[in-house]
Amino acid sequence: MKALLLSTITIILALAAVALLGATTTSFPAAHASATRYVCPPCGSPCDTASFDKPGTCPVCGMALVDASTIAPAPPTKKVAILVFNGVEIIDYTGPWEVFGAAGYQVYTVAEEKEPVTTAMGMTVVPSYTFADAPQPDILLVPGGGVRRAQDSQPTLDWIRKTNAKTQLTMSVCNGAFIIASAGLLDGLSATTTAHNIEPMKAAFPKVHVVNDQRVVDNGHVITAGGLSAGIDGALHVVSRTDGEGAAQQVALGLEYDWHPKSPYLRAELADLRFPDIDLRPLGHWQVVSTQGDKDHWEAEWRASTKLSADELLGKVDEALVTQAKWKNTAPASGGTSKWSFTDPEGKPWTGVISVKSVPGATGQITTRVQVARAS
Repeated sequence: MKALLLSTITIILALAAVALLGATTTSFPAAHASATRYVCPPCGSPCDTASFDKPGTCPVCGMALVDASTIAPAPPTKKVAILVFNGVEIIDYTGPWEVFGAAGYQVYTVAEEKEPVTTAMGMTVVPSYTFADAPQPDILLVPGGGVRRAQDSQPTLDWIRKTNAKTQLTMSVCNGAFIIASAGLLDGLSATTTAHNIEPMKAAFPKVHVVNDQRVVDNGHVITAGGLSAGIDGALHVVSRTDGEGAAQQVALGLEYDWHPKSPYLRAELADLRFPDIDLRPLGHWQVVSTQGDKDHWEAEWRASTKLSADELLGKVDEALVTQAKWKNTAPASGGTSKWSFTDPEGKPWTGVISVKSVPGATGQITTRVQVARAS
């Protein structure tokens, strides 16, 4: 109520100030019809619609009034439709929304039904439109998250195909690529997705060339971005496509986002993805102590609360490496350390080292260090 009252007062004061400066209206005599009109450069205030019969400064925002004939008509506002569904990842769509909104685009959500959607992590969103009444967008954004139901929904896929046929650009974020791939939009094209879904996507969509060396993949009409925060980069890329790189750079500055169109950061290439895919939860409660590296090597350390001794834990880990990860032991365990070799999905050789030791003075506490590196 207070905000509404203040807004009303602002408008009243603006109109009063406009009257004092001699704003023109349709009730002026015809003799004034050809006189020069002065306006405030558009700034989003109530004064944007006012005009004056003499120069000066705007009484509301203080900007210098300009000849109305010098103001170019504003271009049509681009429309961005964002698909939402139960389980949608928050940053996948809110990050791009922030970018598109800052660029001056009209952004709205669309869902199969006009029922509140529960996102990943529990945010509740009420869709602006349904598939039946959504306006045709210039840009379609398909985020990721819990995508299984959406990618198996025929109404969802039908709406994506129909909408995509008339968009200027269509973009996915994260494993939203699974949804548009299910709609057939990526057949024969290159695409990316969130790092941990690179291999699953290759298996699920053999007609798609899934890559791990690009944060944003542009096929001309269809664009895919990597996981989560990569959606911000993807949206900035879209703005650069539609309004120019300078406009995208200006948006990034306004968002205080360190945007690099050719960023060297590629999550899907980091070496931690070469860690063994084994489930150690039955062996104890694990807490990460540190994890760091680059594309060629990675080292991580965990602390485990367990009933096993250090030697017993190492034995269980080594067993899992053989049976679950298919690693090959290159040296017998010695001094709490075992050494390994393995290949990545591209068939390139790697080495691995597992080190386990008890924490002095802490019963049942054991540290486990895993190191992987490209084989020379």
